[in-house]
Amino acid sequence: NQLVAGGQFRVVKEPLGFVKVLQWVFAIFAFATCGSYTGELRLSVECANKSESDLSIEVEFEYPFRLHQVYFDAPTCRGDKEKIFLVGDYSSSAEFFVTVAVFAFLYSMGALATYIFLQNKYRENNKGPMMDFLATAVFAFMWLVSSSAWAKGLSDVKMATDPENIIKGMSVCHQTGNTCKELRDPVTSGLNTSVVFGFLNLVLWVGNLWFVFKETGWAAPFMRAPPGAPEKQPAPGDAYGEAGYGQGPGGYGPQDSYGPQGG
Repeated sequence: NQLVAGGQFRVVKEPLGFVKVLQWVFAIFAFATCGSYTGELRLSVECANKSESDLSIEVEFEYPFRLHQVYFDAPTCRGDKEKIFLVGDYSSSAEFFVTVAVFAFLYSMGALATYIFLQNKYRENNKGPMMDFLATAVFAFMWLVSSSAWAKGLSDVKMATDPENIIKGMSVCHQTGNTCKELRDPVTSGLNTSVVFGFLNLVLWVGNLWFVFKETGWAAPFMRAPPGAPEKQPAPGDAYGEAGYGQGPGGYGPQDSYGPQGG
């Protein structure tokens, strides 16, 4: 309780801490929507000999999308069945994306705890902000790379799990008298969401660079008034000199009377 009471929780209300909270939350959504995915597609094979048909073939696949290891049994319409394997291994881009998200989650949580409970040590000798800035820059770059790679990987996963494309690769579907149909496409809305969260994380980490940069002290020279800036104008009373309107030479006060001079 004393530790919590001594924590500087006001930093959470400031941009530096508030953005870290968003990074922590968005990282959870990124790796959860991708890493927990399980999909299913369904198709049918109707043979000329109806007794050999299979009208409901279910194919399940999941993260990390090593589709070349996923297979299903399809009738050959010749009295037996054959194993049909899906095509492609997209585990590298998916696992890379999830790994970046997990490490971003851990770093955000650690950085937030440092902001709250170790603020003095964080600012000591300016080392904390400098390391924080470098780490933030690295994570911003990693989010760019991993999100782009996973977006491409997801596009390939959709192509490889499209029942129409699978049917095109099944020899039984090209035999006269046989009919193959797709019954259900896999639902990939969760995976689409993971890509969106990936690029949202990219925006957050790039935006947070500025707030961390200001903590390093490197921004101080850019925030000073530029040389040659106009100085503060003197008070109105001093604008015409200490003499005022009617004092001293060159003043604007009234001179001698305009009345007629005695002659």
